[in-house]
Amino acid sequence: MDPFSAEGELLNMHNAFYSGQYQPVVDFDTSSLSAENALPARVLQLRAQIANGQAERVIAQINGADQVPDLACVEALAQHASGDTHGALEAVEHLVSTSSENETVQLLGGTVLQAEGKSEEALTLLAKHQGNLEAVALIVQIHLQQNRTDLALKEVQAARRWAQDSLLVNIAESWVGLRVGGEKYQQAFYVFEEMAQGPSTSATRSLIGQAVAELHLGRLPEAEAALQQTMQNDSRDAEAIANTIVLSVLSGKDITDLVSYVSSLLYLSGRPALLMSFAPDSLLQSTAPQHAFLSDLQEKSALFDQAATKYSAKLVS
Repeated sequence: MDPFSAEGELLNMHNAFYSGQYQPVVDFDTSSLSAENALPARVLQLRAQIANGQAERVIAQINGADQVPDLACVEALAQHASGDTHGALEAVEHLVSTSSENETVQLLGGTVLQAEGKSEEALTLLAKHQGNLEAVALIVQIHLQQNRTDLALKEVQAARRWAQDSLLVNIAESWVGLRVGGEKYQQAFYVFEEMAQGPSTSATRSLIGQAVAELHLGRLPEAEAALQQTMQNDSRDAEAIANTIVLSVLSGKDITDLVSYVSSLLYLSGRPALLMSFAPDSLLQSTAPQHAFLSDLQEKSALFDQAATKYSAKLVS
C-alpha cells in the first residue's frame, strides 16, 4: 500500500508537509508506524527540518554513518540548503549513477539538479518514478519554470486520473491554473483559501498561495490582508517579502511605506537590530539571496545597463 494514499499511515505527515506545516511533521510521533514506513517517515521529518532552516542540524544527525541511499540524498539536500552546492551536486550525481530507481533519490536528486540549472537531467531522473505524486509535483514545477505550461497541464491531467482528489494534485493543479489564467485564477483561489482556513493545512504557504491568487484576480486589498497575516507570522519569509514587494508596486504605493511596515514588524517581533533603512529587496537579499525574484531583477538590471551603453549623453553647447 502506498503510505501516502488515502489509506496510508503517513497521509497526515504528507499533507502537513505540503501545506508548509513543517514543525508538526518534525514533532510527529512515529513510534506506532509499521517498520516499512519508518524510513519514509524519518526522511520526511528530516526534510521538514531542512525546510525549517535547520540544514546543518540534519547533516549532523546523518553524519555519513550507515547511509542508505535515502539518507545520503537527504544529506545532499541539506548540504545544498546550507550553501555547499558543489558538494551536494557531486553527491547527487553519484547517487543517480548508483541508485536512480530509489524514489527519494529521484525526488531529492531532482530537486538539487533543478536548483543547479540541470533541468533536463532532473526531468530524466524524475521520469523514472512509478506513481509518485511528489515527483509529479516537481515535474510540474520544472515545466512551469521552463514556461512550458502545456507540459505542466498535461502532467497534472494525467495524475488526476489516478490520484483523484489528493491534496498534492490539487496544489499542483492550482500552480498551473495561476499560469493558465482566466477562470482558473478563481479555482486556484478556492484551493488555497480552503487550505488557509483548515486547521490541518493552514500555514504560511497556503496564505501566500491565497494572496497570489488574489493578486491575479485584481483583489489587492484582500491580497494585502493575507500577506500581512503571513508577515506577522514570519516577517522574514522570503516568499511573503517578494509578493509584498509585488503588491506594493501594483498598488502604486510609495516603497517607503513598505519599509516602514517591515521595520515595525521586525520591532514587534523582538528583532530591532534588523530594522531596515533600505529597500525591501535588500531585506529579501538578506533573507534569501538566491531567490528567483532577485535573480530576475538582477538579470533585468543587467539588460537595462547593456541597452543603456548604446546611448551616450549629448552635450548642448
